[in-house]
This record gives sequence, C-alpha cells and structure tokens, in this order.
Amino acid sequence: MLFPSCTQKKEKTKPIFSKMTESVYASVTVQPEDLYDVFAATPGILDHIFINEGDSVTQDQIIAQITANTPKLNIENALLNVDLSRENYKGKATILSSISDEISSTKKQLQIDSINYFRQKNLWEKNVGSRSELETRQLKYELTQDNLDILQKRYEQTSLELENSYNQAQNALKKAKSNLSDYFIKAKINGKVYSVLKKEGELINQQEPLAQIGKSSAFIIELMIDEVDIAKISLGQFAWITLDAYEGEVFEATITKIYPLKDTRTQTFKIEANFNEPPKVLYAGLSGEANILLQEKENALSIPIEFLTEDNKVKTENGDVAVELGMKNMERIEILSGIDTSTVILKP
Repeated sequence: MLFPSCTQKKEKTKPIFSKMTESVYASVTVQPEDLYDVFAATPGILDHIFINEGDSVTQDQIIAQITANTPKLNIENALLNVDLSRENYKGKATILSSISDEISSTKKQLQIDSINYFRQKNLWEKNVGSRSELETRQLKYELTQDNLDILQKRYEQTSLELENSYNQAQNALKKAKSNLSDYFIKAKINGKVYSVLKKEGELINQQEPLAQIGKSSAFIIELMIDEVDIAKISLGQFAWITLDAYEGEVFEATITKIYPLKDTRTQTFKIEANFNEPPKVLYAGLSGEANILLQEKENALSIPIEFLTEDNKVKTENGDVAVELGMKNMERIEILSGIDTSTVILKP
C-alpha cells in the first residue's frame, strides 16, 4: 500500500516599521458626579417622602420625614425644664431672692449687734457695766457675723447650682432638637434625584438607602481594570471611550482617579476618568468600553504577535532567535533587538 505524503507550507513574514500603540481594556459605566446613597440617621417609619425620580434638589433640602412622636414629646419636656430652671435662677420668687432677703436682714442685725458690742466695750474700758454683759454682746455680734458669712456662701453656692441647672436644661433642649433633626432626611448637595428606593409607610433603617442623588449636569466615567493591568495605569493617561448608546462614536477622556482597593468579587480595580468633550446627552448607568493608552511610537519595529514563541523567540530559516520585546497590543508586538526588517520569520 502507498501512503501519499504532503508538505505543509509555513507562513512567513518580516518585521516592519509602523506606528504602534499599546493600550489596556476596561469596561465602562457612566455615573453622575458625587452620586451617593441617601441614608437615614435613625430608624423609623417613613411619614412623608417629598421627592420623585428626576426632581432637582438643593443642599439641606428636606427630602423625607420619619415619624417623630417621641422626639417631639422630648422637646416639649425639655422646654418645660428650661422655663422652670430659668424661673428658679432668674425669676422674682426664687430661692436666691429668699437668701438675699435673709442676708439683708442679717446685715441690719449685724449693724445693731456691732453698735451694742462696741458701745459696751467702751463702757467696760471706763469700768462701767459688767464683764458678763460685755461677753454676751460680743458673742451675739460674732454669731451674727458667722451667720452672715454662712448666708453669703450659701447664696454663692445656690446661685452656681441654679445656673448649672439652667445651662443643663438648655443643653438638654438643644439635644432634643438635634435628635428631632435626625427624623428629617436632607439632601447633601445641589443635584438631581436618580432613584427613590422606599415608599411612604415603609420601615427605614441606617443600612438601607432611601434614594440616590448626584450632580445633574456633571458625569464621571467609572472604569473597571483587571488586576494584571492596574500597575500600568497612572493619572493623566488618555483613553478612548465607546458607549452602547452612541454606536460608532468614540469619545476622548482623561484618567483622574485610581482607587487602591481591589474588588475581590470581580478581581478588578476601579478608576475614574472625565470626558474631554462629553456627549450632548448622558444618563446614569450608560455602559460601554474603553482603551487606555499606555504608550505610543511612530516608528516601532514589530511583528504579528502570533509569530512569537512562548519563550520569547522567533523561528527563522536558520533556527530560533531570541528577541528583546517592547510594547504590545492585541495584534502586534515590538521588537527592540535580535532581528531586523530583512529577517524572514516563520509562524510557529
């Protein structure tokens, strides 16, 4: 039996000089600038929601209210305590007024006792009167003086306590009002409502967002980069953006931010870019693709990437030759040394 044989002709090529670019692929999502989830500061039942999707909001605008019966009652009680503390501290019929009256009366008594004591003392020095009468008047004078000192210290201590009590009541009122403000959810920025995730009457807590708000006219590009490529990315790099909503159009952008934490679920890193000239109309969530320019050379010596072996060599008619490699893209790879434009290489 005869078995016919056939020879397989191998593909050949030569290195050529041409313009070459190296880039990194990324998936793209367009998001409003400063987009954030709106969370409640306290759990409760949503009493009112004052916004709808597409509404414009201003900073500190109230966008929702949580039922707040308890904090309102706390404010009423705090107001009563403030009024009572103010009356005790600054009112006419206060404890301080009573002590002040006692001080005034004691001062008058001290004056009388002082006159009687020193009069008796002068008489005693002239050998008039008895020693026991002098000692009695002296004792009464000293007791009245001590009583006056006690009343004055009591006045100062009571005044300090009432002032502290008044200040504490005011602080309690401020705290009660602050707690009430937690029941009003406000917008953090001037922007647009992109989604409302809750309905009136629903329970809300600090872990579930009420809505999403972001800038209405400013958008950023979120790009997801494979972890094998993230080390090649730097701020200011140029990117070409294509969007599914704008088929056939290419937009230019510039890398503005690199997030340092890897998403372990997708094994990717997030970076951000800004359009150099954005499309006329943009919507939150538009998707697309990007190629980030790493480097570019006008006259790079390159070969088709499939002509390179796994050990970075090329097959020539005279055997395998090791080559030094430069940039590469999806189709070609740059040759820095080892072969030239006259070298015929074979496809492995």
